[in-house]
Amino acid sequence: MLEFSTYYHIYNHANGDDNLFKEEKNYEYFLKKYHLHIDPIAETIAWCLMPNHFHLLVKIKSEEAVALTFLKFQTLEKFEQRSAFLSKQFSNFFSSYTQSFNKVYKRRGSLFIKNFKRKEVTDDAYLRSLILYIHLNPVKHRFVKEMSSWPWISWKTFPNAYPGLTEQLFTNLEQYNTLHQDKQIYFEEYTKLENDLI
Repeated sequence: MLEFSTYYHIYNHANGDDNLFKEEKNYEYFLKKYHLHIDPIAETIAWCLMPNHFHLLVKIKSEEAVALTFLKFQTLEKFEQRSAFLSKQFSNFFSSYTQSFNKVYKRRGSLFIKNFKRKEVTDDAYLRSLILYIHLNPVKHRFVKEMSSWPWISWKTFPNAYPGLTEQLFTNLEQYNTLHQDKQIYFEEYTKLENDLI
């Protein structure tokens, strides 16, 4: 259940060996659909899209802000109904993308694993770690060696989009970049060690 004015790590994976994105235009279309369905209910702090899965860090908007956008929402009196409405927005987004994807690639059935994952972010330390984790996921999964080579992440845009949060979590832009680079070196060293053991 999603709660208002709360940070969440939202993530999901393609079904089986499928990919969510087969070509560049899929990433662009995914983001277009995402903004259409999710921007009205949440602020997207950090994100990363990879061929077979994605990670998002969102902050659900306040009840008042969501109510201003959706007249239907105003008729829901119970908290459970209002919370379910938030989850339904994500479900509608996944369904909409799947239908378009299936039509283009002549496939059937679900594209995403049923029931997207969500973890509440409870403190600044977790929030900072999560931003690093999301941005470095393409390196972790060996899609690229350098985080800067992957176009489908918010690493470059985050500091300008959220200067207050950057200062709160990382002190300044220099530390923001340093922490990302340090983590990237860790993944590089781990990969080298793993390769040496094979």
